Amino acid sequence: MTAGLAAYIFRNKLRPRPEWQQNASAGADGKLKPYSPHSAAATNGQRHPMIGRRFPLVLMLEPLHACNLSCAGCGRIREYEATLHLRLSLEQCLEAAEECGAPVVSICGGEPLLYPEIGRLTNELLERGRYIYLCTNGLLMRKRLGEFRPDHRFFFNVHLDGLEETHDRLVERRGVFREALEAIKAAKQAGFKVSTNTTVYLETDMREIEALFEYLEPLRLDGHMLSPAYAYTAVDEQEIFLSREKIHEKFKEVDRLARRFRLNSTPTYLDFLQGKRDLPCTAWGNPTYNPMGWRAPCYLIADAHYPTFGELMTKTDWESYGRGRDPRCEHCMVHCGFEPSAALGINARLGDNWRLLRWAIR
Repeated sequence: MTAGLAAYIFRNKLRPRPEWQQNASAGADGKLKPYSPHSAAATNGQRHPMIGRRFPLVLMLEPLHACNLSCAGCGRIREYEATLHLRLSLEQCLEAAEECGAPVVSICGGEPLLYPEIGRLTNELLERGRYIYLCTNGLLMRKRLGEFRPDHRFFFNVHLDGLEETHDRLVERRGVFREALEAIKAAKQAGFKVSTNTTVYLETDMREIEALFEYLEPLRLDGHMLSPAYAYTAVDEQEIFLSREKIHEKFKEVDRLARRFRLNSTPTYLDFLQGKRDLPCTAWGNPTYNPMGWRAPCYLIADAHYPTFGELMTKTDWESYGRGRDPRCEHCMVHCGFEPSAALGINARLGDNWRLLRWAIR
């Protein structure tokens, strides 16, 4: 995966699609203009380092928003409460993957295993050469496991926010942790690759996260993803979320975890979480497609939905978002906005390539 993704990044940085590099504002002739930075007052006189080099890395594909849980920190089931009955057709999902062209597809939601054609969707994407992360709470995983085939490019990404008591409390249902664990065991025994996805909240005890990874070690998982939560405005319990300073504090010892366990987060992104370096948001690197269309500007904020990927790229005023520009972005350090920046080498330092290579082959 690493070599293929590196080649894709190099190719697109060298010759990005020109139609994706246009400005959100149209000229007097009605035509979109080449992208240019806003006034110095709006941008502190600095161009975004990827202006003129925008392209997607990971497609966040949400076939539906319906879920079989109502987790405390989830914004999706609240944001799309009126449209939970909608879902994308298989054809729409595949067309979005082709239109976007990202080499990695993260199938999320909602709960993707509620999607009737999830097995066919996954197999079709694999045939098209995509790498796939299927994000799931695990409740339906054992039941539907037979619809999938093991492949080195396909991962079940199981949501676990702590050990049993903590996880079941956060998802607001007893028994979820145990079922997720049984699902992980069944998938590994069947030859599938399995990783975990953990969201860090204000109340999260990082020692418990370390204990969780220790507990899972005998299962020989294929990685762990860690990311701070985003303060969705649709979530009433805002006190569970983290400020930027609190994120730095929570992740201050994450390097020790990374040395001991296989973390899927890049070393550069982990530096960012610790406050050791700055990264700009490159939200276009992880575009989101769902039953409402292409969500703009990002996975976390929905100011608009566009019918085509091209419109998302050219009609979104990217320079209006980010820390210091939009208050909703002030404390956001979620991986979907900043891992693309790390992968693209923005604000790179001497030794980053060596660290990335060691991380990739570990």
